[in-house]
Amino acid sequence: MTLTAVTWLFALYCLLPLVWLVVNATKSQADFVSSFGLAPGGRFALWDNITAVFRYQDGIFVRWLLNTVLYVVVGAVVSTFLAALGGYALAKLHFRGKRLLLFVILGSIAVPGIALAIPQFLLFARLGLTNTPWAVLVPSFVNPFGLYLMWVFAAEAVPTDLLEAAKVDGAGEFRTFARIALPMLAPASVTVLLFSFVSIWNNYFLPLIMLKDPGWYPLTIGLNEWNKLGSTAGNGALIQNLVITAALLTIVPLIIAFLSLQRYWQSGVALGAVKG
Repeated sequence: MTLTAVTWLFALYCLLPLVWLVVNATKSQADFVSSFGLAPGGRFALWDNITAVFRYQDGIFVRWLLNTVLYVVVGAVVSTFLAALGGYALAKLHFRGKRLLLFVILGSIAVPGIALAIPQFLLFARLGLTNTPWAVLVPSFVNPFGLYLMWVFAAEAVPTDLLEAAKVDGAGEFRTFARIALPMLAPASVTVLLFSFVSIWNNYFLPLIMLKDPGWYPLTIGLNEWNKLGSTAGNGALIQNLVITAALLTIVPLIIAFLSLQRYWQSGVALGAVKG
């Protein structure tokens, strides 16, 4: 009984900000500043707010959305493929320096990404890549945790005998990986893809220091600019309702991604439980 109550309290704690976001996205600016946060406004203004979000500042929200989709799709797909390739190599191939490489990967997981932001900025500044999409994309390709996860999964999920049989039949290393190992790594790949998707979608500090042109901003930076604009006294831009509505729109793709890939993720968890 106590555990159930604690679980419900934790669920309420997690859902309350989402409920507040949904409720306030349906309010006009006047209702937003005059009504209680969890109470509905005088009129349902969600569609008006959505229209205003896409029209405000000549539709810059659409550009930010497309930028974010670019960063997320390319970054998540490439990082997942590289993690699968590296994890397979660490789990099934034998080469010099493998143990040292494993220690480097485990050590890099413990280093927070924000600690590497300044060195990355200096490096990309030397290469002349700051204020370009590459400054956001290239760092997202490296995913130490995803590499570690794929390594652990590949060690158990990919039978060594099957790989050796493929090599006896004349298949090269990359063809063996692509035709045999990669399909078996699908559950772990989906997990890494989701983690990468969420991480890149919510990435804030790296684009903040890398990008100066608003035309290349992701949603995280763009919405923060709107939030500062709406919070600055005396600028005449009362757009808190638009910021709230835009924030609600930005979480919709995350929900769709999780629901769409849920069955693959659940199959991966079930497979891991059976193997355990």
